[in-house]
Amino acid sequence: MEEELLELVDGELFLTIGAILLLIVFSAFFSGSETGLTGSSYARMHQLDRKGDERASRVLALREHSETMIGAILIGNNITNILGSVLATTVFLRLFGEHGVVYATLVMTVVVVIFAEVLPKTYALNNSDRVALAVAPLINAIVFILSPIAKIVRAIVRLLLSMCGIRISEEFGHSEQEEELRGLIELHGHKVEVDEEEVREERAMLRSILDLSEVWVEEIMTHRRQVEMLDVEDSVEDIISQIMKSPYTRLPMFKGDHDEIIGVIHAKAVLRAVKGLSGEELEKLDMREVASDPWFIPTTTTLLDQLQAFRARREHFALVVDEYGAFQGIVTLEDIIEEIVGEISDEHDVAVAGVRPQADGSYVIDGTVTIRDLNREFDWDLPDGEASTIAGLILHEARTIPNVAQEFVFHGFRFKILRRHRNQITLLRVSKETPTETENETLETTRLPDGS
Repeated sequence: MEEELLELVDGELFLTIGAILLLIVFSAFFSGSETGLTGSSYARMHQLDRKGDERASRVLALREHSETMIGAILIGNNITNILGSVLATTVFLRLFGEHGVVYATLVMTVVVVIFAEVLPKTYALNNSDRVALAVAPLINAIVFILSPIAKIVRAIVRLLLSMCGIRISEEFGHSEQEEELRGLIELHGHKVEVDEEEVREERAMLRSILDLSEVWVEEIMTHRRQVEMLDVEDSVEDIISQIMKSPYTRLPMFKGDHDEIIGVIHAKAVLRAVKGLSGEELEKLDMREVASDPWFIPTTTTLLDQLQAFRARREHFALVVDEYGAFQGIVTLEDIIEEIVGEISDEHDVAVAGVRPQADGSYVIDGTVTIRDLNREFDWDLPDGEASTIAGLILHEARTIPNVAQEFVFHGFRFKILRRHRNQITLLRVSKETPTETENETLETTRLPDGS
């Protein structure tokens, strides 16, 4: 019996077993390469490519034709697995007779799953970039060799899918790229021990950069009611006095009516103009000659377009007008920058207490505070599509001008009107609703008898 077994275990059998092991190694290579190339960071590969890394360039080239790459890898992987299984069946048939098929199936299933699938894919999943850079040159050559077969297979697959009414889109549009980027922003700091407050601020900044092309200037502008303006008909002394008292460097100048803006006064320009002038010369100074020409922009300008316009014109100050040409407010370069980095304060800024936290967890808020500022500051999710201020949101949701002490519940918050001036909501209390309350439901809960 031993002699017969020794006759079976000859040199050819050892070569066959060696070939099976080599095929398993090739299968593991294909499996790990697929996971590494598809799971590698496109942004990091692009950055390495810009630095001149040829391996990263090959990775990007492979990913540009991902269907052909995956098809070639799968063809190579299946060839090695099938050939390995056939050779293993041959070996086990020689050793154990007709029962060898069962043994070959069990052994190859365990070996292929563990050593050719799970092990290489797990390693590649945790080291995607490193694996992608390492295998890119060899995979590139394999794809070149197997691409004709891969293209034929791809054509057959597309034909079958089209017969089933399934359409394949090869385009990865801007909106999909932006959504992916937003997802990465939300993952920033995930499962990493970092300062939560710092991560929250970084996320807000990154989200704001992406939002620049979707936000209109009217949503962040300083409304005309809050704009300090100069009357050209005032005396030079009065104008200089107003400029000195104002915390702002640039002030619009109007003639007769606030909509008739004729220029923008810069404090430095005034200082240069009045330097060395005597009393009589100062009275004769024409402030219209000192003022620069006003720059009017429509309310429908996006922040991204306006930021680029500020840079192109080397301006910091613009006047916002509506479709009828009526003056609506002002927007500055600082306003746009604050949309990205948050509030920027200096020693001349006026401290406007627009939001005052209360001991019970609620907030007393001025009606002119913008929804975007509240969402940014408290990480709320109030909609700002139909209204830019918190007072405007209440008017939009309530569909009526509320009275003092009326309360509304919508979007998970309770709003109570504290003060109203004519038809304008000037002060309100905002608090988060308890989980038992129904969200997005508008309720009128209280109305005082006097109603104002």
